[in-house]
Order: sequence, then structure tokens, then C-alpha cells
Amino acid sequence: MVDWISSASKMMGAVNQTWDSAKHHVNQKLGIQDAIHILPYRGYGTAAQLWLKGRVLQNEDIALREKDDPIWKNALNMYRRFETDEIPGVQIRASVGNQQCCITTNKEGFFEVEIDLQQRPDSLWQPVQLEILTDDYPISSQKVQGEAIIVSEKTRFGVISDIDDTVVRTAATDLFKMIRIAYLGNEQTRQPFAGVASFYHALQRGSTGQASNPIFYVSSSAWNMYDLFDKFMSINNIPKGPILLRDIELSPENLLSFEHSSHKLEQICPVLEQFSELPFILIGDTGQQDAEIYRTLAQNYPDRILAIYLRDVVPDNRDRTAQLSEIGDSLQQQGIPFLVFAKTSAAVEHAADHGWVLPRLPFE
Repeated sequence: MVDWISSASKMMGAVNQTWDSAKHHVNQKLGIQDAIHILPYRGYGTAAQLWLKGRVLQNEDIALREKDDPIWKNALNMYRRFETDEIPGVQIRASVGNQQCCITTNKEGFFEVEIDLQQRPDSLWQPVQLEILTDDYPISSQKVQGEAIIVSEKTRFGVISDIDDTVVRTAATDLFKMIRIAYLGNEQTRQPFAGVASFYHALQRGSTGQASNPIFYVSSSAWNMYDLFDKFMSINNIPKGPILLRDIELSPENLLSFEHSSHKLEQICPVLEQFSELPFILIGDTGQQDAEIYRTLAQNYPDRILAIYLRDVVPDNRDRTAQLSEIGDSLQQQGIPFLVFAKTSAAVEHAADHGWVLPRLPFE
């Protein structure tokens, strides 16, 4: 990362912090307050306890865009996502049946819920009622419903999947193309890889067709882009699951950074530890550090990784091919299947051969 990007990022961070503080102070003095709302992120849990994260923000009027919308409209939506007015110090009440807990948003407007369950959930998803408890702001919607995916006795394994260049085409190895797709497009213009929706549904249903296998999606993108990922997956019939992102400020350094190993480990390790008896299939791509990250997880959590699948997005890179071959050999020595695939159909066939999905899946 060149020095000017780092310097510009620090300057933007300082300016943004000063601006947010000043704007909040002026708005309070003038009595100007936009309505606030809760944005819940999908959580996860067991029959005994669940975990859920969310954020309280002022409304930003982010509209659903069409596929042929001009770039400036997409850019405006993206600006609004990152120019959020987060609301600190707001109390939230979370309820599941008769169980309740109260939490307070932090300085970035985030809150985290941990709540014990009295009754065993009877479905894959457990609804969670969230309510804002404050008179200091106008509220656009005081109550919303979040949800958490539940690991139950039907669960046979979990799936942890990267998003960029694994589920959706983002050209993460081409800086300028990646910027155009990721930041100047929208949920309609993003294109999933062929067969992803069918493959992931099959993984969720398992070899019996009736399993409830959770899928966790991990990306180095900011939480500000959660709604875009959520809408994209819904539009393309990709199974819903917790989307684990990161908290970053709007800056050139953060938006253009490709380093994501520490973030992904920070997001994935709690999932593996929460479900300590559950094996996992890991899915990523060859363009960045997924192979190295997943090898580290295989070393740190022996006997927990069923297989590692990597979509090949740099097939002509000989150096990367050699690195992947070395990583694959080390994983094979641990007894962990390692597959680099060009088409989703190859991963489907491999999973069917190992009894993880039903055979003869109509994938592409």
C-alpha cells in the first residue's frame, strides 16, 4: 500500500470523526433528528443459546436499484451506506418467547445479543424480536424481527464460505474492475457463479435432503454493505445464512485493501468454537489468501474440516498454482480433501461422491 493512500486514509478518518461529532452536536442544538431504526444482522446459535449482532442507524433512504441504473445512482447508494449516522448509547431489548435481555449500542451504533433459550427451536431459524427503548430520537420502526440460524440434531456439518469471487463475481485480483463491480454496481448488477445457488441449497439439505446444515458467509467488506449482500443473495436464490463482515471506516486504504486473513480468522474461529462438535466444509477462491487461511484453520482445528473447495480464479498464474499444490499436499497428509475447481459442477460431484449432498444435482 503506497504511502499517499495511507496518509489520505488517516486524514479522512480524522475529518470524518470531527464532522460526525460536530454534526451530532449541531443537530442536537437545533432539534434536528432524523428517524432511527434497527438493522439486525443474522445470528447463529444452538438449542440452548443464540448470538446476534445489529446496529442502530439514522435512515439513509437507500433504494433498491435496477440493473440498468446509471453509475451515479449506484455511487450515491454506496456513499449513503458509508456516510451512516450511527447512534451510540441507545438501549435495545431483545426477546425470544418469554426470555429477554437489554443491551446498549456502542460508539459505532453496534450491539450484540446473547440470550438463553428456554424452549428448543423447532425450525432452522429462530426469530428474535428487537425493540428500541429511547425517547431521545424519532423512531421509524420501534420493533423489528431479527433471526438466528440454529444448529440442531438434524445438522450434519456446517459450511463456511467466502463471498467475493467465490459466490459472486467481483474480479478481486483486478483493482479497477473490482472497484467498478463492488462500489459502482448494485445488488442487481452483481452476478453469481453458475451453480452456486443449487450447490449451496444441496449442502444445506445434506445427503438426506432434509438436514439443516448452516451456511456462514464471510467477507472482508464493511458491515455498511450488509444490505447489498443480503439483497443479492435473496434475488439469486442463494440460501440465507449469517453474513460476517468487518467494521471499517470509509477511506481509500480500507476500501482498496486486499489483506483479509486476520479478519477472516477472527470471524471464523468463534463459529468453530461455538459448534465444537460440528465438522465444516470450507469454500473459497484461489485469488487471495483463502488457501492459507483454511490451512491454518485445519492445523488449529484438527479433525474438524471435512473438505476445502477453492474456485480457481487465477488459472494462468503459475506461481499461485505451485503454492496451491504445496498447500494441497499438506492438507491431503492430514486426510483433508482439497479441490481446486473451475466450475461448480466439479465441487458438486466431489461432494456427492463423499456423501455430503444428494447425487445427480441439477447444478448448471
